[in-house]
Amino acid sequence: MIFVLFILLAYCIGSINFAILFFKLLKKDDPRTGFSGNPGVTNVYRQAGWAAAVIVLFLDVGRAAAVSMMALMLFSPPGVAWSGLALLLGNRYPLFHQFKGGKGVANYLGFSAVIVPLGTLAACLVWGIVFLFVRLPFIASFFMVAVLAGTTIFKWTNSPMAIAGVVATALFIVFNHKSNIVAFLSSSNNSGSK
Repeated sequence: MIFVLFILLAYCIGSINFAILFFKLLKKDDPRTGFSGNPGVTNVYRQAGWAAAVIVLFLDVGRAAAVSMMALMLFSPPGVAWSGLALLLGNRYPLFHQFKGGKGVANYLGFSAVIVPLGTLAACLVWGIVFLFVRLPFIASFFMVAVLAGTTIFKWTNSPMAIAGVVATALFIVFNHKSNIVAFLSSSNNSGSK
C-alpha cells in the first residue's frame, strides 16, 4: 500500500512542470507554443536563454533527486526503479498541465544522481562530448541516458525487477523522443537523396 501511494506521489510531483510555471512567472507564453512544443530545458533555452534554461534544469534535477532520496529510504531497488518511471510519467503526462509535458531527460538525470553519482558525472561528460560532435541535444541525451541506465543496472545487477524498471524508464525516454527521431531520419534521408 505504501508503495502504491508513493508511486502516485511520484507521479504528482513529476506533474509539476517548472518550465511552464517559470514562463508564467516571467509573463511569457506557454513554452509548449514555441519551437519543438516541449516544455523542457532545450526549448526553454531556445525561447528564454541560458539563464532560464539553467534555472529550469536545476529545479527539474533537484525535484527528481528529492523523489529518489525518498524512494531509497522507503524501498529496495525494485521499488526505487519503478518510482523513477512514475516520476517520468508525471513529467511526460502532467496531471496539472493538460497531460502535455516534457520528455524526462533532466528528471532522469536528477533521479539517477542520488543512486549512481559517479555514473551521473560520467553521463554528463558523455553528453558534452557527444553534443560537441553531433550538435543535436536529443542524440547526446540518448548517450547520457544509456550511461545512467548502464551504471544503475551494474549497481543493481542482482535485482532483475530493478533492472526491468531501469530498462523500462530508459525506453520510455527514447519513446518520448519519437518525433525527434522521425524528423532526424527524414532529414537524413532527404540529404542522402540529393
